[in-house]
Amino acid sequence: MHFEPYPFEKLTALLENITPNEKYTPSVLTIGEPQFETPAFIQKALADNAALLKKYPKTTGEAILRKAQRGFVEKRFGVTLTDEQIIPTFGTREVLFNFPQFLLFDTKNPVMAYTNPFYQIYEGAAIATRSKVIHLNLNAANNFKPEIDEELLKECDLVILNSPNNPTTGILTLEELSNWVKMALKHDFVLLNDECYSEIYTAKPIPSLLEASKAIGNDDFKNVLVINSISKRSSAPGLRSGFIAGDAAILKEYMKYRTYVGCASPLPLQYAAAEAWSDEAHVATAREIYKKNFKIAKKILGTKIPEATFYLWIDVGDALEFTKRLYKNYNVKVLPGEFLAREDAKGENPGKGFIRIALVESPQKTEDALLRIKECINEQN
Repeated sequence: MHFEPYPFEKLTALLENITPNEKYTPSVLTIGEPQFETPAFIQKALADNAALLKKYPKTTGEAILRKAQRGFVEKRFGVTLTDEQIIPTFGTREVLFNFPQFLLFDTKNPVMAYTNPFYQIYEGAAIATRSKVIHLNLNAANNFKPEIDEELLKECDLVILNSPNNPTTGILTLEELSNWVKMALKHDFVLLNDECYSEIYTAKPIPSLLEASKAIGNDDFKNVLVINSISKRSSAPGLRSGFIAGDAAILKEYMKYRTYVGCASPLPLQYAAAEAWSDEAHVATAREIYKKNFKIAKKILGTKIPEATFYLWIDVGDALEFTKRLYKNYNVKVLPGEFLAREDAKGENPGKGFIRIALVESPQKTEDALLRIKECINEQN
């Protein structure tokens, strides 16, 4: 198998011969990792349950964690799940990589479609399953939303959406998600939405694909799955707590597969994660910080405040040259958008010309970095 280097590896190679301006404190706005302390009550739960390290964790997850995750889904999306409709996972990266391998193992000449730009694990799963790939391009013309093309979709076995979207910040409405569910049922493909940024919204809550499934009467979530994680919502990526939820018939067999994968979360992490999934107050606090950062960006760069995520997706023309100049002159690292996308069948890379900026620092550090970015933009205008 041949995998593309990760975007951050490409960035390192791009900047390796550049000496940054030491006049400035280094600012790294490349990775979607919240730079805030994990809330104290979550850390306490982890410490209080450290003695459980002497026990093997169950692949199915502890009852306390499954209950907390089901409770989150019910409180947040108004969707009641049974234990058979949800599986705790070791974050979402592993499930995004191994679920397609499980699902498509017996499929001859599998076809995967996913949004482009994308989280690179989607591509890794496509390579591991030897799938033909259909890119669902996200660009300004379609308001950074994947378009439904039935001629392409009818040959798909698995379609991965990502709403709210990393990196473009685009979101799909409940009606738009419902249309995707209708396509999954009509053409009998599995539809998975990566919802890891669902809780980082700036105004109103973002809908889930599970809500959309119920809205059109698909109450048992046939062909429909979602994944979610506490990494962003709880500033706790190290807890590696996520879930996959939806179609119980698919999840029943996937659960058997997972017993062989060996990716059960250690018990202290599960108990701490249960506390995190059960609390909304700390998430609301985090949202306010990200919202403040977006307001700072609007004031300095004139950018619109997106509906969700903590990213800015900005067209700077030649993103590679801009990224190098920004690092050299201002000691700020951002990620070129073309590293997060691929050329489609027409040779178009929808990430080209864009940079992704992760607003994951404190408002003070964010303001400082954005002022430097503004200076760099002014230099080229």
